[in-house]
Order: sequence, then C-alpha cells, then structure tokens
Amino acid sequence: MRELTVELGERSYPIYIGEGLLDQAGELFVKQGIGKKSPMLIVTDERVAERHLAKLAAVLQEAGYQVTSAVVPSGESSKSLSVFESLMTKALQAGLDRKSTVVALGGGVVGDLAGFVAASYMRGVKFVQVPTTILAHDSSVGGKVAVNHPLAKNIIGAFHQPELVLYDLNTLQTLPPREVSAGLSEVVKHGLIWDAEFVQWCDDHAERLLALDPESLGYALYKGCGVKAAVVSRDEKENDLRMILNLGHTIGHALEAVAGYNELLHGEAISIGMVGSARLAVKLGAPEQVLTVTKRVLTRVGLPVRLPEHLDTDRIMEAMSHDKKFLEGTMVFIVPTAIGHVEINKSVSTALVREIVEQLKQEAVQA
Repeated sequence: MRELTVELGERSYPIYIGEGLLDQAGELFVKQGIGKKSPMLIVTDERVAERHLAKLAAVLQEAGYQVTSAVVPSGESSKSLSVFESLMTKALQAGLDRKSTVVALGGGVVGDLAGFVAASYMRGVKFVQVPTTILAHDSSVGGKVAVNHPLAKNIIGAFHQPELVLYDLNTLQTLPPREVSAGLSEVVKHGLIWDAEFVQWCDDHAERLLALDPESLGYALYKGCGVKAAVVSRDEKENDLRMILNLGHTIGHALEAVAGYNELLHGEAISIGMVGSARLAVKLGAPEQVLTVTKRVLTRVGLPVRLPEHLDTDRIMEAMSHDKKFLEGTMVFIVPTAIGHVEINKSVSTALVREIVEQLKQEAVQA
C-alpha cells in the first residue's frame, strides 16, 4: 500500500493506494476518526453498485457502522440539482445528523455529487472518497465538489475536503478501455504541469497502463495524486498555484457542455483541451516540442487530440464565456512553457482562442 498526505494543518488527510483496500475500509475509517454512532450514507452509481457496493457496505457494517446507500444513474447527467435534491431527501430519511459521514463510492461524477451533498447537508458533514476509476485520482483529491448547470460545468459547488481517500486498485480492473484512456488524461496532465520525467515515463509505459498492469498503474496514480496533493497543500482555495491543475480545462469544459456531457468523456475533452493549450503556447513563443510531445503522449494512451468537426465554434466560445476562468472579454489559460512547466496567462484574447478552436478541428496526429 502506498500512502500520501494532503497537508492542510488540522484538516490534513491521507490518500491510500493499493490492492484489496476495500477489505480494510473499516479499520482505515476507524483510524481516521470516522464515528460509528451516527448513520452513514454511501452514494454510488448503478454500474459501481453492481460490483462494489455490497462488499463495502458489508465491510463497514462488520466494523460497526450504520450504513445506508443511495444509487444514482451512471453518467455526467447525475451531476445535477435534481439528483442532488434527491440525495438530500435520502439523507434526511436515513436520519443523518451533524456527525454523520457521506461516502462517495465511484468515479468523478459520484465524488463531486456526494461531496457537494456532504458540503451542504447541515452546512457540512464528514466525507470520504472511495474512487473506482482512474480519472477520479484527480477529482477525489483536493475537496472541489460540485454539480453542473446546463450552461456550465461545475458552476454550483464548494470546497469540502474529505477525511481520507481510499483507492483500491482492484476496482479498476473492470473498467472498459475507453474509460481507462480517459482516466489517463489527468495522469498525463499532472506530468505536463509538474514533472517532465513522469511524462516520459507515461510515454514509455503506455501499453502497461492501458493493460491495467497493477504495478505500473499504482505508480502512475501515486505520482498523479502526489502532484495534486502538493499543489492543494500550497493553495487549497485556488487563489493562484492551484489554477495550474486546470491545464486543458478551459476548452475541455466547454466541449463537454456543447456535446451535452455524453458525446465526450471528461478525460477525452481535457485531452483535446490540453492540445489546444499546447498549440496556444507555441503561438505565444513556446518551443514546438511542447505541442509534439503533448500530442504524442496523449495519442499513445488512446486519447483524441482533435476536436469533432460537427461541434459548433460559436457554441464552444459561448460555453467558455460562462466558465469561471472567463474575465471581462479575456480568458485565463494555463499555458505550458515547456514539458513539465506551465504558466498562468490571464489575458488570452477570445479571438486567439477562437483561432485555436478552429485549428483543433484540423489537428493531425504527429508521431
């Protein structure tokens, strides 16, 4: 088992990564001070419930916890105010109180949704992340929780840190190939913003990662979570440094909104967005290598690097205008200046962004 810590003073919490950790959930919850006297609500989705809910619930009940569960539809559409309201109703019916804990068992959608429930219920109760996708190694760490609005992704939310993150690698073995690739998007992102050697490692180990080799996957998630933990420890509320974690997200979130949160998976949209950021970087003076390496590594792990031509540029630009990073006619972009290093550019013109979006429709893969 690998262990990391998100350093936030009295609110610091551990990230556990390893095989078979669901079996240890009871003792790890107790170790972290999760109380047993108040009811606990596990939130999961339909697909994850079939595979892992019974086991986690049984382990926690055997440890003495009072467990209730709520199952939501799988997919991004569950990150909505209507599903949020249904979970608040479930929490009330289950008798959750101020000392209760909400457990998110699932991918990023479940984590964001359950976390927002935990942040809002009685103005905030404890929260545990039990991610079951590769993509969730990013969203499960750092305490950003939210639901979507039809006009903008993650626009309704809060900062609410978990008590711990429990990452059982065994839960990843049943992921379909497309979701594996989508999850690796955020893994590669952490290298692109922070660690050039890790980017090369991802390139060299792409086949093993796609095959879900436990040792390679465990190392990759440890490195990715380590970058996220380091950044969040220095800037919890995204005042400055934490913004670098948004590499590729300005364009990516807009693509998700325009495509209706179903045509493109989050990681696929962010992959296209990272290529857009790399192309923008080259236009602003970065070496061409930034673009070629970004495209090569993302392609190696099975991700798209061009924008579907049928997505309307005007609608994409409109979606970006609702993004939290849109400021008075200019956009905040995380721009790579080299592989493993990025800068925050707060004055990228909308005209230049439109040009980049159009170029992404013709983007060619370079070996």
